[in-house]
Amino acid sequence: MVLPEYIKPFGFILLRVSITTALFFLLHFFWLKEKVEKKDFLLMAACGLFGVVINQEMFFLGLSITTPINASLLMIITPIMVFIISFLLAQEKVTWQKVVGILLGATGAFIIISGKGFSFSGATVLGDLFILINSISYAIYLVMVRPLMKKYHPLTVVKWVFFFGLLPVAAFGYNQFSQIQWHTFGVQEWLAVCFVIVCTTFLAYLLNMLALREVHSSVVGAYIYMQPIVATVISMLVGKDMLTPQKLISAVLIFSGVYMVSFAGNIKVFDKPKTNPDSDDMILE
Repeated sequence: MVLPEYIKPFGFILLRVSITTALFFLLHFFWLKEKVEKKDFLLMAACGLFGVVINQEMFFLGLSITTPINASLLMIITPIMVFIISFLLAQEKVTWQKVVGILLGATGAFIIISGKGFSFSGATVLGDLFILINSISYAIYLVMVRPLMKKYHPLTVVKWVFFFGLLPVAAFGYNQFSQIQWHTFGVQEWLAVCFVIVCTTFLAYLLNMLALREVHSSVVGAYIYMQPIVATVISMLVGKDMLTPQKLISAVLIFSGVYMVSFAGNIKVFDKPKTNPDSDDMILE
């Protein structure tokens, strides 16, 4: 509704990051008085670079060159990269449930998105590369930021992550931001901008931070597979899409995959046998 007629991509990124940063600072000021150790600011700056700057800039830039379908397919790599990076950094253990869950979710997302048609070609290759960088960058961010979650309140972390991300974003987006013709905005445009800032930026990042405090990075990443399902349901509700066997199969695969990744530590087919202290017989719990 607003891109690119009312606001150009980099100008919109500056708008959403600057206002969201202000909201996080205000909320933190009235709610918390937590301070950050100087040694942790470097990691928070790195999280701002990967989670805000590269993530958002590459996505908008890539989307302006490639197609939405290509972008959706390439974003499937994010949960896979999160799992691989977490494993390499010894932050998570490999379990068969998580491996199968990630593969199921990726397969389901691929089926539902590819059914809409996609085309990787020379005309989209640069945009596809930018989307790929976006996906990998967000995966790195999810893994890097989790240790900070264990040490500080999520609001403290996301406040500084956005602060450090704001500085480069301002450099990239100032020219486009200064070109915004605010007097041309109607009610719909203002509501659309507010939705993007409050719901898909402020709340999305804050809820991600809260989630990362409780579960592994791979669990948070796996929920990206839910996006095509949600998009399909919304499209059906507004009469823009139809329920098909293909979509039902995709939904089953995605829900199964997300469930297995989310509850990998609690899924037990057979526990290891334990010895009863009062008997020589082996028992199964």
